[in-house]
Amino acid sequence: MKKVLVTGSAGLVGSESVQFFCEKGFEVHGIDNNMRAFFFGNAGDTNWNKQRLIRLYKNYHHHNVDIRDEKSIHTLFTAHDFSLIIHAAAQPSHDWAAKEPLTDFSINAQATAFLLESCRLYCPGAVFIFVSTNKVYGDRPNTLPLTELETRFELSVGHRYWRGIDESMSIDRSLHSIFGASKAAADLMAQEYGRYFGLKTGIFRAGCITGPGHSAVSLHGFLAFLVKCIAEGKQYTIYGYKGKQVRDNIQSYDLVQAFYEFYRKPRSGEVYNIGGSRHANVSLLEAITKIEKILHKKVKLKHIKKPRIGDHMWYISDVSKFQSHYPAWKYRYDIDAILEDLCRH
Repeated sequence: MKKVLVTGSAGLVGSESVQFFCEKGFEVHGIDNNMRAFFFGNAGDTNWNKQRLIRLYKNYHHHNVDIRDEKSIHTLFTAHDFSLIIHAAAQPSHDWAAKEPLTDFSINAQATAFLLESCRLYCPGAVFIFVSTNKVYGDRPNTLPLTELETRFELSVGHRYWRGIDESMSIDRSLHSIFGASKAAADLMAQEYGRYFGLKTGIFRAGCITGPGHSAVSLHGFLAFLVKCIAEGKQYTIYGYKGKQVRDNIQSYDLVQAFYEFYRKPRSGEVYNIGGSRHANVSLLEAITKIEKILHKKVKLKHIKKPRIGDHMWYISDVSKFQSHYPAWKYRYDIDAILEDLCRH
C-alpha cells in the first residue's frame, strides 16, 4: 500500500487531501498539532476535523508533531517510505505574521526546508507538493489598470491578464507582507529542490481556497467566515476598497484533484497558479448579495476605509498552464456551487 504524508492534515486543504487519498486506498499519515488554535483561538481550532478523520478512516494515522521539530520530522521519514508529500501546513494570516515575524518564518519557511531535506534524504523518488500562495506576488497586482465598476474592480477585456494572472508576473519589487515573504522563501526552496536536486516538486500558488472543512476566522478564510457571520447574525468588517475587491475561489476538492493529476504525472520544480480563475470569482459585495439570497438573511456590515497592508484589489488566477499540462483536470465547483456548499454546512 502506497503511503502519503499530509502536513496540516486537520486544516482545509490537508483534511481534503486525507479524505481523498484514504478513499483511494492509500495509507495516509497526517501531521497537525492544532497550531491554528494558537493563531486564532477557539474559532480556529481544528481538533473537530482531526477527530472526524480518525473516526472515518482506518487507513489514516495522525501524528501530533510540530513541523518545526526537525528530529521528529526525520524520525517520521525514516519510519515510512512515502510516495507523496502534500505540504499544506502554514501560518496563513497577513495580520498574525506581523505580530510574530520569526514564528511565521519558522513555520512557513524553515519547516518547509526541513521537509524538503527529509524528502531528499529518505524518499527522493517521492512527489512533493507545496501549497504556496498568490501573495508571493506581493501587491504588484494592484498596479494593474483596474476600473471601478458598481460592484467590483475589473480589468478591461483584452488586457494580457484579463483571464487571470499567470506565472510570468514578477515577485520582485513589491510589498508582500511578512506572510507573503515567508511563503515566497518556501516557494523558492521547493522550486530549487526540484531544479537543483531533481526532486519531483510541484508548487501551487493558490488564490482563495474554501470549503466546508474550513475553521474560518476573521483573519483567514474570508468566504467561509462571511457565510458564518451572515448565518449567525454577526457583524462582518470590510477592510478597504469599498468591498469591491475581487478574489477567485477554488473549492478544496478541486484543488486536491489537481494535486492528484500532478502526482500521477509529476514534474520537477514546476510552478502553477491555481484558483477559481474566471470560472469562479467574486467581489466581496457580490458574495454578500449571493449569500443573503441563499440564507434569506441580511448582513451586518462595518466598513473600515484603510485596506490591509499588501491586500489585493483584484486577483484572478490564470490556470491555463496547469490545464495545458493536465487536460484531464476539470472544475466541479463554480462560485454559486461553492457558496451553496458553504451555506449548507
